[in-house]
Amino acid sequence: MTRALIPVAMLLSALFLSGCKKEEPVEAAPAPLTAPASTDDNEWKAYLGQVIGRNQEGVTDRVFSYYLPIDSDVPAEGDQDGKTMFDRQLENVTVVVQRTVLPGNMLAFGSPDSSKMADLIVMSFTDADPSALAGSQVLYIGNAADSERVKAAVEAAGAKYVFVEAK
Repeated sequence: MTRALIPVAMLLSALFLSGCKKEEPVEAAPAPLTAPASTDDNEWKAYLGQVIGRNQEGVTDRVFSYYLPIDSDVPAEGDQDGKTMFDRQLENVTVVVQRTVLPGNMLAFGSPDSSKMADLIVMSFTDADPSALAGSQVLYIGNAADSERVKAAVEAAGAKYVFVEAK
């Protein structure tokens, strides 16, 4: 009878030991993103959306995205007032910054024309109250050459600065 229990005991031990080894699932790192080589608005907007999605750590409320097309300094056809997309975005962002941004929100900026977007950010934040963006974040997706001047303007308004190089 004892010999008959040996295989049963071995089977139970194997089952017991297999339950002790619990493998944790390994999450694959997200594939690196590559900025579009073209200036196609749809490609850039899709790319920027993915970058924004991956950089929302600490955001507890809303994300406000701002985009400038490559020809943002040319008035749109049919516009009676002659304002460019750059002018309109500059007005929008300046008003948002002047009214302050609530903690937990993020302002995200990106464009195929990194320098032009950096100009817009710096101009919009120039006269901002030092606590206008306290507790909020600003994400700038652009060229490393433009990052430091954007960082200085953003941090002067009290926001956390997040930079992602578009490459």
